[in-house]
Amino acid sequence: MKSFCLYLLSLLLLPSAVMADALSVGDMAPDFTLEATDGKTYTLSDFRDKQAVVIAWYPKAYTKGCTIECKSLAENGHLIREYDVTYFMASVDSLEDNKGFAKETAADFPLLSDPTKKTAEAYDVLVPVMGFAKRHTFYIGKDGRILKIDTDIKPETSAEDMATTLGELGVAKR
Repeated sequence: MKSFCLYLLSLLLLPSAVMADALSVGDMAPDFTLEATDGKTYTLSDFRDKQAVVIAWYPKAYTKGCTIECKSLAENGHLIREYDVTYFMASVDSLEDNKGFAKETAADFPLLSDPTKKTAEAYDVLVPVMGFAKRHTFYIGKDGRILKIDTDIKPETSAEDMATTLGELGVAKR
């Protein structure tokens, strides 16, 4: 019985131990170097002291919600580009899959590929059992610190919501 109680206690404490490592507003955003659909490789630290960065993680290319979100950013990206920011969508899909997805959705911004899932793990967005990323958007300031983590994404209004959030966070306009 004592072993069983210890087991139950460990299960109760495990989520809080995991949560202690979760990223929070004010933390330094984990650096990454990822390939993108525009043929470039992006490193987060290259933007430090230059521009804010938005990374919109999405679960899976070619799925309904992700397609709607990507099209929102493609059709209304001009609202985001009013700000001094570089923005990406990111997934654990292969670069090949993301290139096809970018073409299909007419994405005029880079989609980052993290097939090793290491960056998704660092951002605490990987759903381990399922193997895809949660739909979370990270707003990162010029200093490399996380300004906001949005976990309530509405794919249909993603671009408008991003632009509103950038204004609320005081990101400079171009």
